[in-house]
Amino acid sequence: MRIFPAIILSLLFCSNLCSYPLDGAATTGIERLAGYRMIQAGEAPGRRLFPGALLPLDQVQLRLLGRPALELPENDPQLTAEIVAFLAQDQENYSFSLLDLSNPEQPLFAEHQGQRNFNPGSLGKLLIAIGLFQALADRYPDDIEARRKLLRERQITADRFILNDLHKVPFWNAAQQRMTYRKIEIGDSGNLYSWLDWMLSPSSNAAAAMVLREYLLMVRFKDTYPVDQETAESFFRNTRRSELLQLLISSLQAPMRRNGLDPEQLRQGGFFTWQGKQLVPGGSSKANSRSFLTLLLRMEQGRLVDPFSSLELKRLLYMTEKRIRYASHPALKQAAVYFKSGSLYSCQAEPNFTCRKYRGNKQNLLNSVAIIEEQQGETLLHYLIVVSSNVLRVNSAVAHQTLAMRIHRLLQQRDKEGKMLQE
Repeated sequence: MRIFPAIILSLLFCSNLCSYPLDGAATTGIERLAGYRMIQAGEAPGRRLFPGALLPLDQVQLRLLGRPALELPENDPQLTAEIVAFLAQDQENYSFSLLDLSNPEQPLFAEHQGQRNFNPGSLGKLLIAIGLFQALADRYPDDIEARRKLLRERQITADRFILNDLHKVPFWNAAQQRMTYRKIEIGDSGNLYSWLDWMLSPSSNAAAAMVLREYLLMVRFKDTYPVDQETAESFFRNTRRSELLQLLISSLQAPMRRNGLDPEQLRQGGFFTWQGKQLVPGGSSKANSRSFLTLLLRMEQGRLVDPFSSLELKRLLYMTEKRIRYASHPALKQAAVYFKSGSLYSCQAEPNFTCRKYRGNKQNLLNSVAIIEEQQGETLLHYLIVVSSNVLRVNSAVAHQTLAMRIHRLLQQRDKEGKMLQE
């Protein structure tokens, strides 16, 4: 690839990574779930899934529901040292926070540079989802079915907010019984569940733009939401930019505070598309590994908005298609993986260097958040992990994949040794 004198800056997200349990098609209206079920049954062409991707809805659970008092314990120096050793000479370019909940009575916490800030990239889409679920809870505090109905029946049509995004999402053609992958185009329609799925699974920036647009409309119009397309377009066209900025900032930051998260440590600044940024000005984004670990912990406890919202978010993060980056190592194929990642790399001219995906020589940021669940005999290996790295010129996707394998095997061995001691 030619190296240009100007900086090459690119947000990279998976084009074929999908979530939500496959038996959720009827309850959500996410059409591609029906397609993936047919693929697994051999009734349609496509990729077969790892065993860990085949859990039904009733087996995707909040593992810490009813344990709201659990907070992050003190850092375990031995576990931390063992993981840091995997990073070798690159340890200063990594941060991680890990909570091993395999024994929830004695959780283990390991952290390295866990409060060092980084650009969250695509992880910020989780914060948009939390805001939307908070708005649904505010609208229907005691009516879960009304929330489901809105998510399932609210149809959204892509408009100029999606421009320009190159990421592909899955479309299921029921007549041809075939899954296709392509960019979202103006005029494409789907229900709100599907847009959330596209945002959090293939991590489509276009889908994130439409979800954030819809969320802002929820906040602005409250009880008169949903509004028609003409009303929505008029609002964004005629509202002063300063007011739109204030609406966006308050809408993205208030849910963080309400759910025990600090916007100074965990913040999404605005839209992910160029056109979205032009229509609604935003601010900066920031995060650290401990703040995202706290988010995962609260989700497992049912404390992100409420138990319904927490469970739906976890379902939306459940990987039910191609696994990538941290989640892709075969060592995890038996495990259920709940995952989100984001990459931000930039390149500059350098002799004998070729700019490639995940190999930036100016910036090479890769962020991963994951919940791993694997049954081991009578016990469940269960841990939450957040990793951020910025190691220049290396393939960060492979580096995260290798780290995932080493951490998983380490925790498997620790679990085995703990059982032997108990015996």
